[in-house]
Amino acid sequence: MRLVIQENSDLVTDWAARYVLKRVKDFNPGPDNFFVLGLPTGSTPLGMYRKLIEFHKQGRISFRYVKTFNMDEYVNLPREHPESYHYFMWNNFFKHIDILPENVHILDGNAADLQTECLAYEEKIKEAGGVHLFVGGIGPDGHIAFNEPGSSLVSRTRLKTLAQDTIIANARFFNNDLSKVPKQALTVGVGTVMDANEVMVLITGAHKALALYKAVEEGVNHMWTVSAIQQHPRALLICDEDATLELKVKTVKYFKDLWEVHNELVEDIQQQS
Repeated sequence: MRLVIQENSDLVTDWAARYVLKRVKDFNPGPDNFFVLGLPTGSTPLGMYRKLIEFHKQGRISFRYVKTFNMDEYVNLPREHPESYHYFMWNNFFKHIDILPENVHILDGNAADLQTECLAYEEKIKEAGGVHLFVGGIGPDGHIAFNEPGSSLVSRTRLKTLAQDTIIANARFFNNDLSKVPKQALTVGVGTVMDANEVMVLITGAHKALALYKAVEEGVNHMWTVSAIQQHPRALLICDEDATLELKVKTVKYFKDLWEVHNELVEDIQQQS
């Protein structure tokens, strides 16, 4: 697991966008070779989406041969509702790039049979060849996607009842009216995320500091589902300084020093080529 520490949240989302850019370009997708990207919603990745849109407008990246799978969606919230994840993704990202609508996959929280919808989603991921890079965020309680504390670490896409802390945290998007916040969501499972070739998690703000501590310095624990990525062969955590407040000083120093060595090696390779 790699931990990349940036000074502030803007640098976190900028770094993440550049990483997605590099991964897609290195893959060199084409009509018979799609790059598969897992995506989150929420305020944390918004800056990443804005930067990727900027890169697209500059001609630095195309999404024509990219397939996307979003992490989650509320249940019984109309797609056109401004807080639905369909609305969020199309208005904040997809409509500004050249991705084809048939290559966008978002769970349908209004499906007649939610169980069938979840099983079909897993099958679509398999048919796409699996996710190459899954980008995610976490909640203050360490949940990834809507895999709330206590979720199985081998869980698959399914219906989840949201924890009260999550409902309270999301109330700000519904005029602070708890009665309007959906109580259930469809979500990819921890196991679904872990199946990806690579996982990148964005963590910003002091309110996420305890979750980052649990993910980095303590063991794998189903009460902090993001901790499962400790067992992923290619896991990357991108955080700001505020999110490191619960980490030991020597932990922060270790990862900063490690990243400096990595950057020096990259520079040496580039100079030799």
